[in-house]
Amino acid sequence: MSRQVCLAVDLGAGSGRVVAGIHDGATLDLREIRRFANDPVRDSSGWHWQIDRLFAEIKSALADAAREFGPDLVSVGADSWGVDYGLLDDRGILLGAPFQYRDSRTDGKEAEAARRMPLDEIYRRTGIQFMFFNTLFQLMAERESPQGLLGKADRILFTPDLIHYLLSGRMAVERSIASTSQLLDAASGRWDRGLIAAFDFPAKIFGEIVDAGTDLGELRPELKAELGIGSLRVIAPGAHDTASAVAGIPADGSQPVFLSSGTWSLFGRELAAPILTEVARAGGFSNEAGVLGTTRFLKNIAGMWLLQECKRVWDSAGPEIGYDELIAAAAEAAPFAAYLDPDAPDFQAPEDMTAAIAAYLARTGQPAISEPAQVTRLILEGLALKYRQSATLLESLTGQPIAKVHIVGGGAKNRLLNQFAADALGCPIVAGPVEATSVGNILMQLLALGKISSLAEGRALVRKSFETTTFEPRDRTAWDAAYDSYLSLQTT
Repeated sequence: MSRQVCLAVDLGAGSGRVVAGIHDGATLDLREIRRFANDPVRDSSGWHWQIDRLFAEIKSALADAAREFGPDLVSVGADSWGVDYGLLDDRGILLGAPFQYRDSRTDGKEAEAARRMPLDEIYRRTGIQFMFFNTLFQLMAERESPQGLLGKADRILFTPDLIHYLLSGRMAVERSIASTSQLLDAASGRWDRGLIAAFDFPAKIFGEIVDAGTDLGELRPELKAELGIGSLRVIAPGAHDTASAVAGIPADGSQPVFLSSGTWSLFGRELAAPILTEVARAGGFSNEAGVLGTTRFLKNIAGMWLLQECKRVWDSAGPEIGYDELIAAAAEAAPFAAYLDPDAPDFQAPEDMTAAIAAYLARTGQPAISEPAQVTRLILEGLALKYRQSATLLESLTGQPIAKVHIVGGGAKNRLLNQFAADALGCPIVAGPVEATSVGNILMQLLALGKISSLAEGRALVRKSFETTTFEPRDRTAWDAAYDSYLSLQTT
């Protein structure tokens, strides 16, 4: 069988990349085509993404891939972080640079939202965890903006949908990315028109929703000519990066437990239907749409964001410290010198994460810790203990015990964190593939092209094509005691 090459455009909140998936009919191989920075910029209105620059990088990657693979290059699809969007006018022109989700314009919007509709009702309708940056709150801020862009808009497209539109000319919102908005009905998978009306958002901007694996059409003719590409299908994957990452796990059974580990840690279980109870809401769980009718029942945990921000501060003081060096030093640091809840409000968006951690330790009556290796260990232990707390609630909510957890994403390379997770959870951790997001993106393209027929077949292809590493639990007594201390800290 001749090979077919699908391109995954994977946009993260710090960098982007374009990865080629080379499918020979029996296995899947990945090759990185291009990697580039994704840095927000600030102007008088706030923090924004540079969509034009990102699209220029994507075009360059397409041209490179066309030269390398020729007619074997058959399709492309994009995924990204959730919630952020662009507004387009009735001519299809983007109305300003999209806002970055950590912009402060959403401060206080959750309380305002509760005055329009009770928060428990919003959750029963959408199933989405309340986070300060949700699209619901961003659009509330947009409506109050003196720029008045919401009133001028004809359509809303989320970040990967914007890329698909720029590539194909078709305006469509993929369901998994739409679900992160807190504006989608969790049961039907359609826009919640009643919620949209209650918040006075213009109904016309909420257009067509499509499923992962939808063929959006050919690359625009002018792009074909510009990039030297004869034919290329634009196919929507699970456009939310976590939807693609979960699709790409090498699970060998139904309803796997997953941890997508990166800037955020997304911990949850793939389910057949959402769980919309008050206990789920109080526990901070989201019901995000997965691929092929699945639900990603998950909790957002702060993830490696804390360490990334600490490293930024340490590097600015010099000399620069590599992540491998930090992790190796943390492995030798004293265990459980203090305890940290990575989801504490203290760490939401501080200017200086090291100062925020120092203030948190002082506020909670714990020893002062500032040495980078010890702080790194503090963060990693805190994440593992948070995973255990989330796992306990997940088991209760689903009624299913956790026998194994699949860790995917960049964090799957962090062997120390993986071992801590196994120790804290008391079950095996299967780490890999690191590139699960690109793999899951490509699987949905192969599905649309008729090269695989189901998610189970796609995951079998993943198991055949990529190596994983299993971490077995150890030292349970110490971690059980640490977990008790961690829980007691949360009452202070």
